[in-house]
Amino acid sequence: MKISGNTVLITGGATGIGLALAETSVTHGNEVVVCGRRRDKLALAKGRVPQIHVRVCDVSKPSARRALGDWSVARFPRLNVLVNNAGVQWAVDFRKGAQDLPHVDEELATNLAAPIHLSALLIPHLERRKAAALVNISSGLGSTLAAVPVYSATKAALHSLSLSMRHQLRDTTVRVFEVAPPIVETELARGRRRPTEADHTMTAGAVAAGIVDALARDRYEEPLGAAANLHDKRDALFSAINE
Repeated sequence: MKISGNTVLITGGATGIGLALAETSVTHGNEVVVCGRRRDKLALAKGRVPQIHVRVCDVSKPSARRALGDWSVARFPRLNVLVNNAGVQWAVDFRKGAQDLPHVDEELATNLAAPIHLSALLIPHLERRKAAALVNISSGLGSTLAAVPVYSATKAALHSLSLSMRHQLRDTTVRVFEVAPPIVETELARGRRRPTEADHTMTAGAVAAGIVDALARDRYEEPLGAAANLHDKRDALFSAINE
């Protein structure tokens, strides 16, 4: 996959991995569109990377996803890369019962329903491009973090979704990538990090570089950093993390 001359839509692009990827993509000569829920964060992102286009959109909302898809295709007809990056993470303790699930619908909608629906909305357009890509940002810790069980479940599901998408689109121009970072230095779980996790952490910039490298090398399933060793060690890691 070429890494320049693309038109890229990044969800959750106002902060963290999404913003770092937007910045890196612009550096490589791509036109970049980012969406996010918070207008103030998008304004800050635009100030940091003036070349990007921004749009306020909460991808957990069906109407907002449809509006984003329609607007993106109409405004950027050369759009050929969708990066499903938006994500939220909440601690859940099932011992507390349903009272500890106030954010579960938002978490499911943002982390899983949004990539499903937005991909389906844009695939017919992407298939008309000479070369196109869907990039799903999963997690090297999917299925392993018991403190955030819904988040872990959505990221594990995103892996399965990527496999199915890749199979169904194998005879099209759309390539499906899944990039699985380890723990990343972002605001996603700020305040819940433990000192022992430092050795397994990447910066958002390093993750962005890894995503671009995966596209350049056509590495369709790419674990990054400490996540590279997780595929064969998930059961042991689950026990170690949740002791």
